Amino acid sequence: MKKNMGRKDRLMRIVLAVVVVILYFTNTISGALAIVLGALAVIFVLTSFISFCPLYVPFGINTSSEK
Repeated sequence: MKKNMGRKDRLMRIVLAVVVVILYFTNTISGALAIVLGALAVIFVLTSFISFCPLYVPFGINTSSEK
């Protein structure tokens, strides 16, 4: 897999995942919304760690500074 996510993109995804976790543990979100956002948070963290987003490939998006 070729990296297609830049540093800012990865950082933004991790911040969003942390926000979702905080909202969940403060009981701001619950039920189906919490499940959906939790799943998205997990996906955001995983894609951030591997620096690859499969959805970027069909659209030709590359936020990485590596060429």
